[in-house]
Amino acid sequence: MPGGRLTQQERQQIALGLADGLAYAEIARRLDRPTSTITREVMRNGGPTAYRADLAHRATERRTHRRRQATPRGAEALPQAHGRDAEAVREYQEVFTTVMMASGMPTMMSRVLTCLLTTDSGSLTASELAQHLQVSPASISKAITYLEGQGMVRRERDERRRERYVVDDDIMYQSMMASARSVAQIVGIARQGVGVLGSGTPAGGRLENIARFLDFVTESTARAAEQAREILHTKPEKPSGGTA
Repeated sequence: MPGGRLTQQERQQIALGLADGLAYAEIARRLDRPTSTITREVMRNGGPTAYRADLAHRATERRTHRRRQATPRGAEALPQAHGRDAEAVREYQEVFTTVMMASGMPTMMSRVLTCLLTTDSGSLTASELAQHLQVSPASISKAITYLEGQGMVRRERDERRRERYVVDDDIMYQSMMASARSVAQIVGIARQGVGVLGSGTPAGGRLENIARFLDFVTESTARAAEQAREILHTKPEKPSGGTA
């Protein structure tokens, strides 16, 4: 499998693959590259509909030049356990962050969530996050407030009374239930509008349809989330002896 940065020719093949509707995995197979490399390349350069090989190549050259000119400070690498490749972890974090951003999550919130998700403890302090991401404590606080509202992060105090930010193993369940509660508020206000506008009017009927649709989808989603949590949730096996 070839290593190093993507060449301009490879980027042109990526653009052609996207134009043909190929999946990232198929493009990666044809180029003998990891799927994560193709995903990161596309998502950081406009996404599948806006990717252009020439622009992506120039953007990469600019980023490389900036890194060489920058001071060696950089982001503090978190300690790696279990024999992990630190560079592979860093690249994966970049891919995960990019995909979260493409889904609509703001940049800093995506970076903080990725940082928490990829630690074995699932828990970091504000200072640890700020040091790793090389951002201000205020940026961390804003990101945590957002993620907390999405049901993805919670706060707790450790034995030294420091505030820690935690992602639980069932983070997606918690997030989906928080989303269901938020949608339930929309259902309620839509039904309130039916009473104000009149159930027999076009506007009232429209709001009633919205309420019914969201009510049905939310109930189905919550029920599926409960079932999935019971059936699919797993815990990592504990090592038989010693620590990694």
